[in-house]
Amino acid sequence: MIADLRTSVPFEEFDYQTLLQGLRQYARPRDRATRLLEAGAIIRVKKGLYVFGPTYRRGPYSLEVLANLVSGPSYVSFEYALSFYGLIPERVTTITSATFGKARTFDTPLARFSYRPVPRRVFPTGVRLVELGANRAFLLASREKALCDTIAASRGLNARSRGAFQTALADDLRIDMHQLATLDGDAVADLASRWPSRRLARLADVITHE
Repeated sequence: MIADLRTSVPFEEFDYQTLLQGLRQYARPRDRATRLLEAGAIIRVKKGLYVFGPTYRRGPYSLEVLANLVSGPSYVSFEYALSFYGLIPERVTTITSATFGKARTFDTPLARFSYRPVPRRVFPTGVRLVELGANRAFLLASREKALCDTIAASRGLNARSRGAFQTALADDLRIDMHQLATLDGDAVADLASRWPSRRLARLADVITHE
């Protein structure tokens, strides 16, 4: 049974309809799916979303792909994206995403997925599609968008002066200031105008004068 499912499902991440389609040749496919779950052949990430168990994986599943699927519309951003790009030194284990819906957190067998709201008017700007091949992809904030999302959500960040803001970026957010200098100031200024945000305007000023 699992061999047939594995043959019919090319990806490591799949939904309930794909699961039932892969078991369509069997009587009572829902019962078959329950047996696969109980045996650990497949793992439920959340209701309606699955990955193959370790024994049956052809490769690693993508936490970023799953983040887009656990709750959407969304794109990977905030601390996880900053770590992904090397803008902060820490490894981030919670998969953080932006949404224009309400804030939500999902604790799953694979990881914690956290979603924070951004204004609908800025949601699509600065988001790129990362292709993994074989029709697998996920939405990810650009470096500039991930930093803007993070700063806009950091209410206590000191932006009274350029110097104070630079100190806050380095000390409070742990931003690599060498990496900061490589960001696109025009892209940040465009995002700042869409919020609008004094802190993001300050960020554009800092990057432009680095």
